[in-house]
Amino acid sequence: MDISKKHSVFLIGVGGIGMSALARYFNNIGKLVYGYDKTETGLTQKLVSEGIKIHYDDNIDLIPDAVTQNRAVSLIIYTPAIPKDNKQLNYFIDNGFKIYKRAEILGAITNNYKTVAVAGTHGKTSVSTLTAHILNGSEISCYAFLGGISKNTNSNLVLPHSNSTEKIAVVEADEFDRSFLNLNPDIALITSIDADHLDIYENKADLINSFEQFVNNIKQGGILIRKKSITLSVNSSVKQYTYSLDENADYYALNLKMNKDGTYCFDLMTPIGTIVGFKTGMPGKINAENAVAAAAIALLSGISRDIVRLQMQSFKGVKRRFDFQIVTDNFIYIDDYAHHPEELKAFIASVIEMFPYKKITGVFQPHLYTRTRDFADGFALSLDMLDELVLLDIYPAREKPITGVSSKIIYDKVKLDKKLICSKNELLAYLKKNKPEVLLTMGAGDIDTLVEPIKKGFL
Repeated sequence: MDISKKHSVFLIGVGGIGMSALARYFNNIGKLVYGYDKTETGLTQKLVSEGIKIHYDDNIDLIPDAVTQNRAVSLIIYTPAIPKDNKQLNYFIDNGFKIYKRAEILGAITNNYKTVAVAGTHGKTSVSTLTAHILNGSEISCYAFLGGISKNTNSNLVLPHSNSTEKIAVVEADEFDRSFLNLNPDIALITSIDADHLDIYENKADLINSFEQFVNNIKQGGILIRKKSITLSVNSSVKQYTYSLDENADYYALNLKMNKDGTYCFDLMTPIGTIVGFKTGMPGKINAENAVAAAAIALLSGISRDIVRLQMQSFKGVKRRFDFQIVTDNFIYIDDYAHHPEELKAFIASVIEMFPYKKITGVFQPHLYTRTRDFADGFALSLDMLDELVLLDIYPAREKPITGVSSKIIYDKVKLDKKLICSKNELLAYLKKNKPEVLLTMGAGDIDTLVEPIKKGFL
């Protein structure tokens, strides 16, 4: 498919974080961009302000004539999260339009660039966003399609600067729906492979097999960087490197020390020796590990150590990733996207290390009925690290309810004395009555809509 010959782009599910990055890309290169989403959000409002036309009803009459009457030059993209009974999706199917998954289009775009793909069940967004920030501070700049909003650019699309000597594409390689198999990267990094998306994969072995297919899509003579604990069968033409936080690997942190603000200083061990004087821009030990990963990508891409050091320190992070909302002497509030037991464990452990003598209250909104059912034991173990737990109802996203599956199955397994199930409407009143010392909101659903009300309630 020759994207250059397409004049109009219509995205079904344009408000999703991955879809909106594509919408911004096509808008940036001069296409007419339209979209549907079921809900108006701050992100869709921002897209509209940038010139993208969006509607919020799947009535087929709302599909623009520029799309329906010029099918040869129209590009229709959908996300697998869209329900199969969506009227606009079915209009295009029934009328013989060629429709593409988001991942297929991302693969087509990135085939035109040297590509860095960051994969893994956790950490993709933080590593890819930091990688893009480092690259764009160098003579080599990048397009980056991100799964979160970079605080440095206030966007999930990073654009290259005009005077760059080379343009690279940085993408998140999403394992959901096996989307990452549409990519053929030059450099791939894998942060983690933990059982997840068991509505898509039969079991963890099936998930690992999909990751092996992904790494064998790396171009001949390309590079794989993997966390040291991960083992995969890889084509012999691919150069392999390992990384870890502070265990012996090709890339790892030496002399790791936490600063008063929760950021970290370290020296970086590499295959060609030690590079001294790194400092993370983001707090949390998990972000120190992400920094090692991004530094490995940047150095192997030919970026100088001075630029890597400078850009790492100026990185402001990603919205909803270890996202400090309030910091006062007697109250700390941090919001995070964590929605898998391992993500929760890493996030909470990092917070405990920063605030070892403070009481930590966590508000968690489980995401998906299947994930809640499949990982209830793991959720309970991670949430038991808190001092107090408030559980919200499950956010269903694309799923229908499953009989017997609710937040209570996590609640019953949590051993904390202080725990409760609470509705979103009741949460603020409860928190005001029982003010925490450190408050965490966690989840991938619509828990982010509570951030501003909580801030207003405590500021």
